[in-house]
Amino acid sequence: MANIYALEKFLSKTVICPIFFTLIRMEQNSQLKWEAKVSAKLTRASPHQIWALYTDFFNFHKWYPGLASCHGIHGTNGELGCIRFCSGFSISSKGSDHDRDSEKWSKERLIAIDHSGRSLSYEIVDSNIGFNSYIATVKIVPGDGDGHDHHDGCVIEWSFTVDPVEGWKLDDMKKKFELGLQGLAKRIEDVIYKI
Repeated sequence: MANIYALEKFLSKTVICPIFFTLIRMEQNSQLKWEAKVSAKLTRASPHQIWALYTDFFNFHKWYPGLASCHGIHGTNGELGCIRFCSGFSISSKGSDHDRDSEKWSKERLIAIDHSGRSLSYEIVDSNIGFNSYIATVKIVPGDGDGHDHHDGCVIEWSFTVDPVEGWKLDDMKKKFELGLQGLAKRIEDVIYKI
């Protein structure tokens, strides 16, 4: 019994305290994550049409305003683990003069895809835009909200988590994403309307 007491006393001084402080740091870090969700309703496009555009992971620049280029650098387009290179967008960390005048870019890996649920997730694996631990999920849902494909359009839901970005406020970043998504929705509907 004395040996157990001595072991508990030893562990409390050498293991428990560091674990306790590590847990506190983990809790503090988890509170620092920014989370947001934006959405756009499309009245002329079906969920099926929009899903086809999103799964064309390497060609997102065709639809997203301000994105100059997007192409594959690893894997097969639309398959889990593939990586795209995106460049020429206007969002970046404002707090640093580093690369302020250079072209903004990111490398993004597809980390989850659910064709039946029409959702995908991707993460930024490298960039010069100041985003750390960025993970986004895009989901395409029917516009009528009942989960069935009708002719009531659809809604694109785009949610993300990211470590706080230097020089930004979460609300400002969310507005920037909302504007981009609204521009994407308009661009898609303009093309679909012409067809």
